[in-house]
Amino acid sequence: MSRSKKVNRAWLHDHVTDPYVKLARKEDYRARAAYKLKEIDEALRLLRPGQVVVDLGSAPGAWSQYVRRRFAPKAGGGAAPGTLDGTIVALDLLPMAPIEGVQFIEGDFRDEATAHELANRLQGRAVDVVLSDMAPNLSGVAVSDAARMSDLVELAIGFAEQHLASDGVLVAKVFHGSGYSQLVERFKQTFRVVKAVKPKASRDKSAETFLVGRGLKQAR
Repeated sequence: MSRSKKVNRAWLHDHVTDPYVKLARKEDYRARAAYKLKEIDEALRLLRPGQVVVDLGSAPGAWSQYVRRRFAPKAGGGAAPGTLDGTIVALDLLPMAPIEGVQFIEGDFRDEATAHELANRLQGRAVDVVLSDMAPNLSGVAVSDAARMSDLVELAIGFAEQHLASDGVLVAKVFHGSGYSQLVERFKQTFRVVKAVKPKASRDKSAETFLVGRGLKQAR
């Protein structure tokens, strides 16, 4: 058996037996990633009804689903249909199946047309929480992958600097490895409070962790 087939079989076994994958199916989340955001939110109390939230790199939509349930009427168990108490705008280069109450923009937020559409959706309101679960397509070359990841995190920080309320929050996925300390420093230059969080729902083998920045040092 080739090494790639062994790796694929090992991944499939881990995936099928993963308790968070099973829980996601049970609770109708599109991906286990929902529980990463859930842990971060419950630990740091980031999300509350009435906020404006932008979800960058949103597909397939698990993070937007979690935020939607946080904003939904509690009488429906957090997943009731109807008007939400809050605004959720999701963006991704990839298409995303609709989620009730979530405004989705397919495109690159660096593009003028996408930025204009986002501005129309926000209607002049500052953003309370920016979520970025963006990650590059991995090449397997550590230095190259780290550089691509750093670029995406820089984009998320730049977006936050433009759109966040003065006491707003950015949650961004990063890789713990080459370039990590520089990203932490960049967060510290930008935000008054910075925390690094490795949720239990994040696989042990994964190099991912999440940086959370709260309160812009230079308010927009």
